[in-house]
Amino acid sequence: MLGDNRDMKIIAVCGMGIGTSVLLKMNAEKVLRQLEIEASVDATNVAVARESRDAQIILTTPDLVDQLKGLPSEVISIEHFFDLEEITEKLSAALL
Repeated sequence: MLGDNRDMKIIAVCGMGIGTSVLLKMNAEKVLRQLEIEASVDATNVAVARESRDAQIILTTPDLVDQLKGLPSEVISIEHFFDLEEITEKLSAALL
């Protein structure tokens, strides 16, 4: 189970790396705590995310998914980044 991997890295991505990605990061951290999964979560922009090769999961908005295709990470589109249920459902599906 991936939830046991203490080196797991998740990145939250938005266009500039300072708005939506920070909200996604904070909400992903809340969800991971509830799921009792240890992972580091970083907020960044698309350019930095495209260079990343060590993240297992990328959380982003639907409009950025195409820009992140082809990376070794699983790209998860989050429609409503304040919706903890959506984030929980999608992270659970990917990690558990």
